[in-house]
Amino acid sequence: MNFADAWTQKDTNPVITGGSAPGRPHELGSSRMDQTAFLLGFTIMSLGSLAIYVTGKKTHPSGHHTLLHASVPFIAATAYLAMAFGIGTLFKLDGSITYLARYLDWSVTTPILLSSLVLLAFHERGRTGEVGGHLTAIIVLDVLMIVTGLVSSLAGPSLAKWVWYGWSCVAFLGVLYLLWGPLRTLAMSRGAALGAAYNKNVAFLTIIWFLYPIVFLIGPEGMKIIADPASVWAILIMDVVAKVVYAFYAASNLDKALAEHGDERGHRS
Repeated sequence: MNFADAWTQKDTNPVITGGSAPGRPHELGSSRMDQTAFLLGFTIMSLGSLAIYVTGKKTHPSGHHTLLHASVPFIAATAYLAMAFGIGTLFKLDGSITYLARYLDWSVTTPILLSSLVLLAFHERGRTGEVGGHLTAIIVLDVLMIVTGLVSSLAGPSLAKWVWYGWSCVAFLGVLYLLWGPLRTLAMSRGAALGAAYNKNVAFLTIIWFLYPIVFLIGPEGMKIIADPASVWAILIMDVVAKVVYAFYAASNLDKALAEHGDERGHRS
């Protein structure tokens, strides 16, 4: 069976929960638009992962950051491939669609991105328990943010949907507090260069992450102001920026900071 046949089969026999598969012409057209976005996402993420690894530093002290950032779009590419085949795509009674692969992707990739920021904040210092404590706290809040967002997506139009959405936003605020509070203080204590790099990376990621709950709110999983294809394309763009563009931006800031940090240590010695 070739890919076109597989996609045709997905249209007629989708994974369904509590509803029927889209069958009207405009719904089939939307499915084709989504498929194009998913295949484009798979291609960009795959090539992005390779490019990040090939161009990144492989040695201490930034080699582990290269590995972390290269793994993020590779995981995302896997999710986009699953969505292209309709795996884990749930059509609901209210006409909205929940892409389980997307939430699975986020529940793995966002902790990796946060881990890189935590490691930058400590940068070869800090006791094991201290580093582990910050990592555990921020990852737990982050995963709760994703899981409660999924619950909100799965809930029908009701008060419960917005309660779960609000709780997801509370977890997001907890992540932001850790990033901009104690972790930022730690990063600044490592020197001006590393502190500046941390601030730039956190600011970039904070801005792009703020867009996700907004798209959820106005999209088909929320208030249904925009249709599914518009939501899919918007999230694709945000994913590329947050996973691929950010990786190159963060690597550039880190390399510059490490060079300046070495100079600062040399002047102090």
